[in-house]
Amino acid sequence: MPIAVDIDVMLARRKMSVGELAERVGITPANLAVLKNGRAKAVRFTTLAALCEVLDCQPGDLLRWEPEEPGAADAARAGADRA
Repeated sequence: MPIAVDIDVMLARRKMSVGELAERVGITPANLAVLKNGRAKAVRFTTLAALCEVLDCQPGDLLRWEPEEPGAADAARAGADRA
């Protein structure tokens, strides 16, 4: 996925646990783990705003774009076409 999630970096900088962040943001630790590990397909702006408020950061501190390897997008589309 070309969007990388750096919540773990901000957690380390703030010396905060996943459980504490989840509680303060108002989401389950399981849902935060899905987001933190890059397995989420979407994130609500309200959740992103709450993360930024609790971690005292900007959205760009949590999310960044990484270009896909050449051909990776074509292979993903071809796999979707076969499904």
